[in-house]
Amino acid sequence: MDSLTSFYQNRIETYKEQLGKVKQRLVVSSSIRLLVFFAAAAMVYFLFGEAKLVFTVIIVAIAIFLYLISKHTDLLYQRDKLLALIKLNQTEIQVLERKFHQLPDGLEYKDPSHFFAQDIDLFGKGSFYQYSNRTALPQGSELLVEMLLSNNIDNIASKQEAVAELAKMPDWRQQFSAIAFLVKTDVGTKTIVSWLKGYTSYVPKAMRIISYIFSLLSVILIGGYLLGLLPGFPIIVILLVGLLLSGYYLKNTSKLASDANRVQSTFRQYQKLILKIEEETFTSDLLKEKRNSVVSTTEKASQILKEFSEILSALDQRNNMFFALLGNGFFLWDLRQAHRIEQWIDRHGAKVENWFKAIAFFDVYNSLGNFAHNHPNYVFPKLVEGDVVLKASEASHPLLDPQKAVTNDINLLREEFFIVTGANMAGKSTFLRTVSLQIVMANMGLPVCASAAEYGPIKLITSMRTTDSLTDDESYFFSELKRLKYIVDQIGNGGYFIVLDEILKGTNSMDKAIGSRKFVERLVASKSTGIIATHDLSLCEASKELPQVKNYYFDAEIINNELHFDYTFKPGICKNMNASFLLKKMEIVE
Repeated sequence: MDSLTSFYQNRIETYKEQLGKVKQRLVVSSSIRLLVFFAAAAMVYFLFGEAKLVFTVIIVAIAIFLYLISKHTDLLYQRDKLLALIKLNQTEIQVLERKFHQLPDGLEYKDPSHFFAQDIDLFGKGSFYQYSNRTALPQGSELLVEMLLSNNIDNIASKQEAVAELAKMPDWRQQFSAIAFLVKTDVGTKTIVSWLKGYTSYVPKAMRIISYIFSLLSVILIGGYLLGLLPGFPIIVILLVGLLLSGYYLKNTSKLASDANRVQSTFRQYQKLILKIEEETFTSDLLKEKRNSVVSTTEKASQILKEFSEILSALDQRNNMFFALLGNGFFLWDLRQAHRIEQWIDRHGAKVENWFKAIAFFDVYNSLGNFAHNHPNYVFPKLVEGDVVLKASEASHPLLDPQKAVTNDINLLREEFFIVTGANMAGKSTFLRTVSLQIVMANMGLPVCASAAEYGPIKLITSMRTTDSLTDDESYFFSELKRLKYIVDQIGNGGYFIVLDEILKGTNSMDKAIGSRKFVERLVASKSTGIIATHDLSLCEASKELPQVKNYYFDAEIINNELHFDYTFKPGICKNMNASFLLKKMEIVE
């Protein structure tokens, strides 16, 4: 951990140094713009009465000022990007110190009806999502959630290869994330895709030629006037004609400009993200495949998006009243840019959705690669076929402090069912969540918290935190029965690893014992694999008649009138319970 902390701290110092230099350049840039303004104002004052010279000064000053604004904007972007990079590295140090509860917790994604989302601390405060998620884009976060919940056991080797490659690319990952964090827009990518698909053109196709002819004529008239070859009246006439023609389409153009203004930032930032993808050469098949989806032999997506961003920026110039007057009057500026936008949408609009998906993909795998980088002692499970489901050495839960966590060896085989007993707080539920989360992580292609691991891909289904529902007028017991029915129905559709924690809690002890035994027999008969934690020691008797059932336990000892746990997973049946001891110890009973 110390080496990782030093790694991020060194980056913070480097970026802070670069930030100081950029801030100095911003001060110089602002000063130069101010000087240009005062110089132009002074020249207009001293040349007042010389219409041609004043006109020339204004035109030149505007051109210089727009150039300086463009350069200043680039410097502002560099400053914001460096600030984002500093924040990224500060966040990583905080997470290494187990301070991550300020990050998004994804509580809205917790779904009681899902295969396992309710039970294994995937979402909510202190969850795996909150701990591991570094996606910077909303659609990236959504895709990460989709992967966490997918129960997808396909192409795990390709996922592992992609995650391992990105884990070794911290520079690229952080640059990509910093750019992504700067994407600030009120319009989501789905809205943009819908807008592009549903857009209806309004600018006549002939407007491209008309705007060029009109602009050429304006330049000739203005040039002739400045050279003293023509009077000023024709300039006024063409200015009025241009404004009238632009005004005829003003309503449609204003609507387009409003829409363009809302999406402009997204395209500008996404162009930079696409460029980062194009600039990198990946070796893993999955990353190469996604990169190739935005890079063709004829055109690069980054260039196409840059072109669109520039057109949107050009149309945005209409918000400057002085520029709008001259631009539309002499050059039909709005109509020309609107026509360019419509041409772009016609040629490339259908490709945008795929590009957005590629960016979301890299945002997610960037996050997964960051997780692997931050856990160099974790291992990518070796994928195996045959009887092994999960065989791990020194396994632990990633949300436990590694300095305090007690590791355990796990050896789970197909068609075996473990019955785990133990005293309260001895570690049963934590063990169940450890196994469950290792399966989820392995299916996503992530390394798991173990010194060595083998994994035979399998889907997961759990029942650990059933709750009653006042809204649906359901008792706890009925909710639990529904969950168990759900499990039985699902295991008929394919292989699942089943994790159960103290089932049938909503009925009396004898009824619970009989029902639990019959349910375990049902699962074993279906050739299911899994674990059930219970306080009911009578359930352990099933191992005498069902060879697929194995008994394990977590122990608790009372030493010098104090309760001690070793949190070690052991074969056998627990004999020591602690409820009565704790009641007396806490002076609840005598």
